[in-house]
Amino acid sequence: MSSYTVQQLSAGDEPLMNALLGVFGEAFGDPDTYGTSRPRPAYLRQLLDSDYFIALAAREESQVTGGLAAYELKKFEQERSEIYIYDLAVAAAHRRKGVATALIRELQRIGTERGAYVIFVQADPPDAPAIALYAKLGAREDVLHFDIPVPPMRAA
Repeated sequence: MSSYTVQQLSAGDEPLMNALLGVFGEAFGDPDTYGTSRPRPAYLRQLLDSDYFIALAAREESQVTGGLAAYELKKFEQERSEIYIYDLAVAAAHRRKGVATALIRELQRIGTERGAYVIFVQADPPDAPAIALYAKLGAREDVLHFDIPVPPMRAA
């Protein structure tokens, strides 16, 4: 079994965030989305320094082997928040070693510190390993997801 550490990224960790983007691109079979138009260092610094974005990287020595990107959503109906896991991936050579579970456990710890009441994530039906992981850690809800396009801005 490999030894790895899980680290929350912050401003100054842009190189680790870029490595994590590479892991996402490989794991999701979508290197263009995660590699072609990477954010500028200043954008990543601002994002990593924000109070609403959470990035966790799992590392084996200096190599990023997995990670997650999540957003804390402040609620309006009560003084609490929920956390949405936007992306979670582990490099193929490091799967089935507890890395994804460790990432979620660290996010749970952060959620507790922030006063969140739930973490939620969506999984695509063909992704059986992700569904099995999330079912082991939480309760399943069957929902529909809709992408509503945003019209482009008109030139002034």
